[in-house]
Amino acid sequence: MHEVGVHKTIVTLIGVINADTVEMTWITMAIVLAFAILAARVYVRKADEAPSYIQCGLEMVVEWLDSQVGETLGRRGNFLKPFIVSLFLFLLVGNWLGLIPGFKSPTSDLNTTLGLALLVIVMVHVLGVYFKGTKYIKHFFQPYFPFVIINIIEEVAKPITLAFRLFGNIMVGEVLIAVLVALIPHWFPVPSVVWLGFSMFIGVIQAIVFTMLSIAYLANAVAEDDEH
Repeated sequence: MHEVGVHKTIVTLIGVINADTVEMTWITMAIVLAFAILAARVYVRKADEAPSYIQCGLEMVVEWLDSQVGETLGRRGNFLKPFIVSLFLFLLVGNWLGLIPGFKSPTSDLNTTLGLALLVIVMVHVLGVYFKGTKYIKHFFQPYFPFVIINIIEEVAKPITLAFRLFGNIMVGEVLIAVLVALIPHWFPVPSVVWLGFSMFIGVIQAIVFTMLSIAYLANAVAEDDEH
C-alpha cells in the first residue's frame, strides 16, 4: 500500500527537498531513456519488416505530436519537437509510475509540476524575445496600455494553473487507490482494478493536456504572425 502524505526529505542550503520525488524523477527519466533507446533499435532492426504493435503505437504518438507541433508552432518551431516529445513521455511515465505498488508519481509532487510549468513559461518568454524582440514585449500592452496589468496577471497564472491541474489530478488518483486497497478486501479487487484503469486513463489525458497547453503557449512566442 502507498504511504500517503509521507515523504523522505533532505535539508539543503536551498531548502527542503523531497528525496522520494527526486528518486522517482530519476526512475522516470531512466524509463523514458530506456524506452527511447529500445524503440530506436527496434525501428532500425525491423525497418524492412512488418512493424510490431509497440512500434506502431510509438509511431502514432510521435506522428501525432509532430503534426501538432508543425500545425501550431509553424516552421520556426521544428527545433522544439524533441522537447515536446520528451515532455509528453516524461509526463506519461511519471503519471503512471505511482500506480505501481511501492512507487509514487513524481507529478504528484507540486515541486515537480511547478518546475515543469515554470520551465515552459520561461522558454516562452525567452524564445519570444529572441524571435520577435520588442514586438513580443509590446504585446503585453495590447490592446491598450492599461491592460498590461491584466496581461501580466494572466502570464503569472499560466504556470500556476498548469502545475496545480496536473498535481491535483495525479495526487488524488494515488490517494484514492491507496484508500481502496486499504478498505476493500483482497478477495474483491474489482473496485481497485476499475479505479486503476481509470487512473491510467486520467494519466494519459493529463499528459496530453499539459503538452497541448505548452505547445499553445510556445506558439505565441515562436510561430510567425502569418501562421496564426
